[in-house]
Amino acid sequence: MIIGKSKRELEKMRAAGQLAGLVLQELRNLAAVGVTTREIDRAAEKMITDAGALPTFKGYHGFPYSICASVNEQVVHGFPSDYKLKDGDIFSIDCGATLEGFVGDTAITVLVGTVSEETLQLVRITEECLDLAIDQCRPGKHLGDIGAAVQQHAEGHGYSVVRDYVGHGIGRRMHEDPQIPNYGKPGQGPKIKAGYVFAVEPMINLGTHHTKVLADGWTVVTLDGKPSAHVEHTIAITEEGPEVLTRVAIAKPSEAAVVGSS
Repeated sequence: MIIGKSKRELEKMRAAGQLAGLVLQELRNLAAVGVTTREIDRAAEKMITDAGALPTFKGYHGFPYSICASVNEQVVHGFPSDYKLKDGDIFSIDCGATLEGFVGDTAITVLVGTVSEETLQLVRITEECLDLAIDQCRPGKHLGDIGAAVQQHAEGHGYSVVRDYVGHGIGRRMHEDPQIPNYGKPGQGPKIKAGYVFAVEPMINLGTHHTKVLADGWTVVTLDGKPSAHVEHTIAITEEGPEVLTRVAIAKPSEAAVVGSS
């Protein structure tokens, strides 16, 4: 989306982004051992509709739920179900809210119970990838700078970057131009301008970057069955730099319990 100098549009994008972020914060708190991903989906829908908004994902190209609920080797677009979260799982929650015609889109990966150091590190590096990508969302930079920041950090730590799914422009519709890959070369691609709004979403795998789609036609999993982490923010590009519209006070995974920690 290009909002130009319209303060009204930016304010509406802020409101949608904050709502999505606040809902996601509450969903993080619900994601515990023994809770089903369907229960979390229902809670998301209630919070969004109670706020006078619409769950953006529900009905989008036929998607039947209000959140994407992806566990362990599921990368993105996972269906909420009667699966009960288990100790040591990682659980990616992708949430969108449409408020007064504008969309906020954000995702986190939650550590459930006590996790391995390997799992913690995967999620931590994925979050760092997002922070590095956000720092590239400045006027005069290029789209390739965003992808390069993610790719260099992830691959530098021995992880792989999903190639089949990417970030995107966002505004009155969830998916708008341009596409924003999580890989690329610095200085390549279109130049970033003030007024753009992006949804940047690194998807980082413990093993291969290759993926496949399950029989439901939506759920994407890693080809080798190893875990994947996914995080996302909606970002407005201003003359002063990036404004993260979906950022609220959310605990980092380092605050969760880790196997072998004191």
